[in-house]
Amino acid sequence: MGHSQYDLVGQGHSAWNAGKRVGVKRPLKVRQIWEIRFFLDREGRSRDRALFDLAIDSKLRGCDLVKLKIGTLVSGAEIRTRAMVVQQKTGRPVQFELMADARASLLAWLERRGGTVDDFAFPSRVDHAGHLSTRQYARLVDEWVSAVGLRREDYGTHSLRRTKASIIYKATGNLRAIQILLGHTKIENTVRYLGVDVEDAPTLAEGTEI
Repeated sequence: MGHSQYDLVGQGHSAWNAGKRVGVKRPLKVRQIWEIRFFLDREGRSRDRALFDLAIDSKLRGCDLVKLKIGTLVSGAEIRTRAMVVQQKTGRPVQFELMADARASLLAWLERRGGTVDDFAFPSRVDHAGHLSTRQYARLVDEWVSAVGLRREDYGTHSLRRTKASIIYKATGNLRAIQILLGHTKIENTVRYLGVDVEDAPTLAEGTEI
């Protein structure tokens, strides 16, 4: 059988994902979240600590996270407890909460960062008027997980987006709530995103006393 001129693998070229792990990236466990926080604090990386905490709490895609502006996160001299953004992928608004740890690390970073409400919270180091790129964000996530002994092949930016959603789902079993938090248009997308399968149903049922 011949190969298409567009079939580079058939012509002896390696596939784009050769040797790489593909599929859903793992969410972080609570212990791993704290290990990364301790690492970033020990290294004095206030920007990265704020970015990490915000990624966990916001559950945003990387493209939305890096474009957040200071004005979205602050109200007067304080960090908001809730914020809202319009998602780039869907054009739909999504709201997220900011817990005490995230508010503290964001406040520490933004006081050091300076700027106005119209500036990006995490500026590019190349173009200070621009924002941190999604590629650089991905590199940072690789660095963070590697620093605490995790395989970077198993984790990525979507790991941070999935982490809190996965924890909430395991605690509540409420897919509809997770759909809203992630800003998914269809609950089927939420099921696939969390990796929910038929084994979850009896497990949840066994934990419910009547």
